Amino acid sequence: MLNELDGHTILIGLMAYPIRHSMSPTMHNHAFHKLGLNYAYLAFEIDNEKLPGAIDAIRTLDMRGSNISMPNKQKVIPYLDKLDPATEMIGAVNTVVNDNGVLTGYTTDGIGFMKSLDVDGINIRGQKMVLAGAGGAATAIAVQAALDGVKEMSIFNRDDEFWESAKHNVEIINEKTDCHATLHRLEDQEDFKSEIDSAFIYCDATSVGMNPLQDQTLVTDPSWFRKDLVVYDTVYAPRTTKLMEVAEEAGVEHVYNGLGMMIYQGAAAFKLWTGEDMPVDYISEVIFGE
Repeated sequence: MLNELDGHTILIGLMAYPIRHSMSPTMHNHAFHKLGLNYAYLAFEIDNEKLPGAIDAIRTLDMRGSNISMPNKQKVIPYLDKLDPATEMIGAVNTVVNDNGVLTGYTTDGIGFMKSLDVDGINIRGQKMVLAGAGGAATAIAVQAALDGVKEMSIFNRDDEFWESAKHNVEIINEKTDCHATLHRLEDQEDFKSEIDSAFIYCDATSVGMNPLQDQTLVTDPSWFRKDLVVYDTVYAPRTTKLMEVAEEAGVEHVYNGLGMMIYQGAAAFKLWTGEDMPVDYISEVIFGE
């Protein structure tokens, strides 16, 4: 045991299905230990059917809160008392905070994305972003980047079950922020290449590149990338994705996987629960070897 658990230990959860593979319990419990905080973070396999009872348990057990992951990020909203403004726009929750029985939903994925760039000296505010995807992580990135000052955003998605979500993301960004967003079909490769060519950053927030699609990438031709383009893949397993290999072949100077986003979204949730800053350098070195 990292910490000595006692009658005063504060419980935080992670509710998703499946979830036993998650690195979040290891990350948070090491951070609690490092700072000497009397908290414990446990993973619970909770699907949509079990979700109402699980959210009630946060209040009943006086838990400090919980992370929420798929398939519960949208389904959890009706069971909460409040949403922070960005989360209202995003329409998905990954963090719940319990303040004396009042449950507030937050989304820290977009915060983690922006912070991971900021700490490396990459400022995308006032710039153009090309973003592939319209799922939960993509939506959080799109909204947070727009709120933080990205000037222009071209969102690409296939004409699939996420197309309506992509349309909604564009509409709400244009309505609620100063960013100008446009929607594009990923099937139009000529348009895709042209938009990337005029962008400051290209971010793939799809599951392409992750198992079982680890040998695939939306961009296969290194000539699509300039050396001064920022290329970001939200996948962190494998550490070097196929997209990253293409970018490195093109000589792109700033290429990222999703590890930084994963750490800093966790750090944002950690701050909401404890009021303390997660020791991210320690976590990066001890847990992830970076």
